Amino acid sequence: MSSPPVSELNERTREIFRLVVENYIASGQPVGSKTLSGEEALNLSPASIRSVLAELESLGLLAAPHTSAGRMPTETGLRLFVDGMMQVAEPSAEERAAIERRLSAPGPIEQALEQVSAMLSDLSGAAGMVMVPRREPRLMQMTLVPLSPVRALAILVAEDGQVENRVVPLDAPLSPSSLEMASNYLSSRLSGRTLAEAASLMGEEIASGRSQLDEASRTLVERGLAVWSEDAARRPVLIVRGQANLLDETALGDIERVRSLIDDLENKQSIAGLLDSAREAQATRIFIGSENRLFALSGSSVIASPYRDREGNVVGVLGVIGPTRLNYARVVPMVDFTARSLGKLIG
Repeated sequence: MSSPPVSELNERTREIFRLVVENYIASGQPVGSKTLSGEEALNLSPASIRSVLAELESLGLLAAPHTSAGRMPTETGLRLFVDGMMQVAEPSAEERAAIERRLSAPGPIEQALEQVSAMLSDLSGAAGMVMVPRREPRLMQMTLVPLSPVRALAILVAEDGQVENRVVPLDAPLSPSSLEMASNYLSSRLSGRTLAEAASLMGEEIASGRSQLDEASRTLVERGLAVWSEDAARRPVLIVRGQANLLDETALGDIERVRSLIDDLENKQSIAGLLDSAREAQATRIFIGSENRLFALSGSSVIASPYRDREGNVVGVLGVIGPTRLNYARVVPMVDFTARSLGKLIG
């Protein structure tokens, strides 16, 4: 059901609707006319309030889960509130400082992404998510250094200066000349290419016998590429932290919904696909409940924002996932600020 424009609701109806949504977000419980009649700004009797609540229910903006149990916003009502009525609360100076402090800690980018996911969870009271950047760096060289008779260290250097190391197991001891030959061959074929591009080229050359490598060097090259390719395939596409936050007292009353949400989070590829749809967004995106087919059963909401490098290129997406009663006014600007802060770190 499409919701009516906010402009079609009179001032009294808008105010009662706003109070229902805000009370529901704060408590997770349906809101009754007695609760609302205590609001000084309304100055209305419970009977008058019940009449407005019934009108809002007929419009599809509120629902009564149980007889005389009060009203709660529907997904349609939440969408109307988020798009037309919500007044965002910017992160406090303390929250901004905490976000920037966590991001400025020394360490590899993967560690920073872990910190971002955990931090979003802590600040939002939901689960934090960060999609790992899908960047394939252009490479400059790979050097193989002997560690022991049965192990070598592969040092991969990217054009942007990033350095990664991996240990490559050896079937048999190799001579220094074989290691040097393999290193020179790798560097000549890797230079200016991504690992996938270089691996494809070298695979064709080795298979056709055009590589001019001796058998030991050829085996080492194949083993080294296999280690790097396997490592890249195993890297998580999504880092999720704070699932325990989803098990609050309110959620325990709807354990099937929570179980469905946990199952959704276990299927990280599907969640990553949802976040990926926010890559082209110019601002933070909000997915409410069954607006996205993935959450038709769990009735969850996602707030997601792309993060960019200094050139403005989107390198990933971060956000939070939780029940539809997320505090959108607080979480949306927090996600947006974190995305901008992480973008500065990515460089």
